[in-house]
Amino acid sequence: MGSLSEMERKQPARLADVARAAGVSVATASRVLNGSPHRVSDQLSERVREAARRLRYAPNVGAQVLARATSQTVALLLHDVTDPYFGQIAGGVLAEAARRNVRVLIADTGIDPDSEVQHLDSLRGYRPRAVIVAGSRTTDDAAEQRLAEHLSDLLELGATVVSVGQPGLPGRVVRPANREGAAALARFLTELGHRRFAVVAGPEQLQVVRERREGFLSALPEDAEIAHVAAEFSRDGGYQAGRALLDGARQDGGNLPTAVFVTSDVQATGLCTALREGGVSIPEQVSVAGFDDIPIVRDLTPSLTTVALPLHDMGVKALEAALVEDADYPDELKIDTELIERASTARPRP
Repeated sequence: MGSLSEMERKQPARLADVARAAGVSVATASRVLNGSPHRVSDQLSERVREAARRLRYAPNVGAQVLARATSQTVALLLHDVTDPYFGQIAGGVLAEAARRNVRVLIADTGIDPDSEVQHLDSLRGYRPRAVIVAGSRTTDDAAEQRLAEHLSDLLELGATVVSVGQPGLPGRVVRPANREGAAALARFLTELGHRRFAVVAGPEQLQVVRERREGFLSALPEDAEIAHVAAEFSRDGGYQAGRALLDGARQDGGNLPTAVFVTSDVQATGLCTALREGGVSIPEQVSVAGFDDIPIVRDLTPSLTTVALPLHDMGVKALEAALVEDADYPDELKIDTELIERASTARPRP
């Protein structure tokens, strides 16, 4: 349990202060103090109430009533509305919203927690019933904390918060099994006989990139040769990574990796183009595999082996988690992956 002495001197106390003092999440503190139907154990409830009393925490009842009154609006924050990954998630949110007769406001934030904060501030006037934040969390701890504080304020007003990505923000989370899916792909390529790999990874500040890369590397055999290429999380980033692999091979006597893992399908589309332009045959010379299973990769030539996420269903689940008032509904929804073998991977040449 957190110490109360320092916070007791701060007025007025916020819900995040109460949660910290009680040693619970902001979501749990909100459930206890804002009258949520979600069950919280007697022990935790008493800790939260005791912390609230000691800190002289006073919920803004008028603001809560106003926030709950606008019950048909959900805010959806996406990193990139043009990216098929987020487009599929948004499609799921919108489909479920139509079924439930709620309105969705969408904002494009880029890979920037502070941009997410700015959009939250601009959306506050709509008094959303819920906020869905779809996108990888970053390694910028200070910016993530600023975002968490703004989301905590919304929880304090009675709104619900759902993240699609990694845990760390207040509220519920829809969490893809990135590590497990990438590890399964590494085992598949190893069983095909590959030992020389390249890993094309997106920006290091994104936790999703680290999860996928580390999951893949963790399942490779000890004798594997591994080259690493950094690239932007885009088609053009993948294309530049492919050019870098070709340049490296020319300097190394034509020694290309036999298999390339690309941390997103969008990147993989550009990489495959660069390899084909360089005269490299896929999969005869180099096998290529991606992650996400966005629709376009089925129509590539050859079609792309990938780790599939049910992106549309993730959006449906995120909207459901934002609106459901089931006491047994979990705070974390783990989304399993599926390895989809297509024509872009094969056994390496002897």
